[in-house]
Parts: sequence; structure tokens; C-alpha cells
Amino acid sequence: MRTRLDLALGRFLSGLILTLATALGVVAFLYPFFTPQRASGQAFMAHSTDAPLIFLVLLLLCVVVIIGSLETGQMNSKIIAVLGILVAINAVLRLIPGPAGFTAMLFLPILCGYAYGADFGFLLGALSLLVSAIVTGGMGPWLPYQMFSAGWMGMASAWLPRLKRFGRVEVVMLALWGAVLGLVFGAIMNLWFWPYLANVGASHDTQWQTGSGLLATLGSYAAFYVTTSLWWDMGRAIGNLLLILLFGAPVLQLLRRFQRRFRFEMANG
Repeated sequence: MRTRLDLALGRFLSGLILTLATALGVVAFLYPFFTPQRASGQAFMAHSTDAPLIFLVLLLLCVVVIIGSLETGQMNSKIIAVLGILVAINAVLRLIPGPAGFTAMLFLPILCGYAYGADFGFLLGALSLLVSAIVTGGMGPWLPYQMFSAGWMGMASAWLPRLKRFGRVEVVMLALWGAVLGLVFGAIMNLWFWPYLANVGASHDTQWQTGSGLLATLGSYAAFYVTTSLWWDMGRAIGNLLLILLFGAPVLQLLRRFQRRFRFEMANG
């Protein structure tokens, strides 16, 4: 039988590990802005030297989250099985084709993060990207950054207000949130290669220039995002909106049924 101390310790450990993972991700995305550029114009080779280490540390942190949750009673073998099933399903959902940047891969992390908590949402988002990459042969220096970004989408969904009593309002809130995250995911992911486009080409309006200040950098990135990614990410945003409006209510009901049956409590971050 879990005590309040066990639950409090579990929440503390989960929060600490997710904070460490988030700090690692932020550093991984942003450190090129503070180091001399050595790979200008080679976007697809960005982070080719440091990505393996980042990947290993991120994977280790995911394992620590699982072990810590097991030790404190927040998760048990049944919940691990549920997580594994959802990871597999989400990896398949990523393969569903659609217009522009449409992808269903954020549908489950958003709903599970909201229903089960920050650590479950982060694990589902990150690990499903890993499984999908293994299945499709999409392993590359971009993978840990995709895992961080998808994990953050699930983690952030745990911070939404609880509107279970308001039925349809809850689904509309999640649908709008999903639309926002569809854009946010793309905006974050661009950062894994954007600094490596510095000083390339005739126009500098959409490129980061070494030594640029914060406002200049934000302005250049905004121009880059609007001209190259916004229309693409709109497909993901609209896809999230429609998927959650159509299927959010029954999926949430199913997730909560699992939670009641297996009697587990996840930290909401």
C-alpha cells in the first residue's frame, strides 16, 4: 500500500528527472548559438558529432524515470505494459500519410500527458519517436531532438487545467491546445539545424548571423519560420485539432478506464 510519502517522493523524483531532461534538451538545442559555427550550410549534418551522446543521455533519463516510478509505486508492470502498447500504437500513427505536415504522432502524447501526467506524456512522446525511427530507418542526428520535442508536447499537456466535469469543453480545450502544439513542435524542431544555415546565401533576412543579438535572432527566425515552415506546420496543427475533436472524448474515456482499473496515479508535473 502506497503512503502519501511514497507519492510525494515519486512526484519529486519525476519532477527532478524531467527537469534534468528538459535542461539537457534546452542546452542541446541552443548551444550552437553560443559556439563558433563549424558546419555552415550543412543542415542535415547538424549535430552529427554530439547527437549520439545526447541520445544516450536522454535514453538513460527515460529509463531512470521508469525505474523511479516503479520504485515509488507510481507505475507497475501493468502500466509499463500500457505504456509499451501506446508507444507502439503511436509509432504506427506517425506513419499515417496526410497533407502538408500532417501527422497523428502528437495525438496520444497530448491526451496521455493530460490524463496520466507529465512523466507518462514525456515518455510516450520520446519513446514512440525512437520506435518509429527504428522501424522506418529514420535514425540520424535529428532523432534525439525529435524525441525531446515530442516528449515536451506530452509533458506540457499535463499542465492544462482539469475540465473532466465539463465534457465537451474539455475536448475543445485539448483540440485547441493540440493545434497550438502542432505549430510549436515545428518551431522547436527547426532549431536543431537553423543555426547551421548561418552566413549561407545572398539574403540574410532569414538566417542567423554569428554575433547577432537576441532581438535580431528572434526576428530572423520568425522570418525563416513564416516563409519556410508555417504552411507545413499548419497541416499538423489542423490535423491535431480535428483528431482530438473527433476522437478525443472516447480515447480519454478509455484512458481513464485503464487508470481506474490499474489503480495508478501519475505526477502532473
